[in-house]
Amino acid sequence: MKKVSTKKVALLGILGALALALSFAESALMPQVAFLPPGAKPGLANIITMFAASVPGFGSAIYIVILKSLFALITRGATAFLMSLAGGLLSLAVMLLLLRVKSVSLIGVAVASSCAHNIGQLIVSCILTGTKAVMNYAPFLLLFGVAAGLVTGTVLKAVMPRLEKIYYR
Repeated sequence: MKKVSTKKVALLGILGALALALSFAESALMPQVAFLPPGAKPGLANIITMFAASVPGFGSAIYIVILKSLFALITRGATAFLMSLAGGLLSLAVMLLLLRVKSVSLIGVAVASSCAHNIGQLIVSCILTGTKAVMNYAPFLLLFGVAAGLVTGTVLKAVMPRLEKIYYR
């Protein structure tokens, strides 16, 4: 069994709390915009997941994804949990794959993982509704995913040096 330092456990707890706070704030403050599909959000908590995947690694990132999904279950129900978990896991898989490719920037990783999150949610939506009609949202969600990824990737790129400094202290 691998020994984990108290500092790393505390930092992971802080990252989890930040992810939940961002997710909650986003849900509470983001009004439903008429031209966006239901539930479309910028995904600010993805900043924390990307940092966790980039620096502490897979274990920390999967913890953040599961924590956010359980938070969705508690605050918004089973459907939100399934959507969050599917989107989060697919997003994380894309994120981890692209982080290994040194020529892909953090912004590129953010855009791809944001789009993957939306695809994961669309797949769950198709399964839950029993119809492929929800795929009509795909172009809008992918466009929104690109925009959201640009925002979250830009924010992470700006704060990454400071976060790394805190993490490696």
